[in-house]
Amino acid sequence: MKIIVFGATGNTGRRVLASGVKMGHEMTAFVRNPEKLIEQQGEQIAGQVKIAAQNILDPQSVYHALSHQDVAIIAAGSVANGEEFIRIVDNIVTQCEDHPQFSGRVWVMGGAGLLEIPYTQIMGNDLPGIPPMFKYHSDNWNRLRRTKLDWSFMCPGTMVDGAEYERPGLLQVSADILPIPFPESTKDLSEAELSGLLFSRLHEIDVAYEDVADVMLSHLELSGPFKGKRVGVAYRNDVIE
Repeated sequence: MKIIVFGATGNTGRRVLASGVKMGHEMTAFVRNPEKLIEQQGEQIAGQVKIAAQNILDPQSVYHALSHQDVAIIAAGSVANGEEFIRIVDNIVTQCEDHPQFSGRVWVMGGAGLLEIPYTQIMGNDLPGIPPMFKYHSDNWNRLRRTKLDWSFMCPGTMVDGAEYERPGLLQVSADILPIPFPESTKDLSEAELSGLLFSRLHEIDVAYEDVADVMLSHLELSGPFKGKRVGVAYRNDVIE
């Protein structure tokens, strides 16, 4: 497939780019600094990638780069960028919506705070004590909910370098809820208690960048199982293949 990665030199984007090349996809990297991409990937992988070195906030540049692409993976920006993060995502999504030569499959990077705690229908981002900047993920999710694009929102916990991380179990992927087990009694907890419980278990949703990239690259089809879903990932020792 033809896949464009926005933010292709970031921690997630560069893993998506490298994995996509190895899988045989036609990869385009939308970046500010082509030299950084070559330094990260090496000549062998970088030589197989089309590079668009443009301003990600410029509508025409993004629109042009989307021509004839099958999938857009938005791994650019972060909550630390504040309002600019929202503008980046909104600009790319808008150009995807308006482009007659874009097929319409979109992955956007978010955070685990967008996932609901089992038995509660309450998102982590809505609990007390959550850093205010993570609400930018909620703003981006609300933007996606208004579009007719075929989108999925990747919502991992803390991501780590897979080369230095010993996976504690098999990878489990969830839709809309946290991918770790909670007792049914969780529904009886107050929001303050839920917040404390969530913070105490955040280490259970640590995940390797490489595994996050592979989940997205394994679900590129239109109208797939994660269409319109927030996607969680975690390692589970009790999962049976």
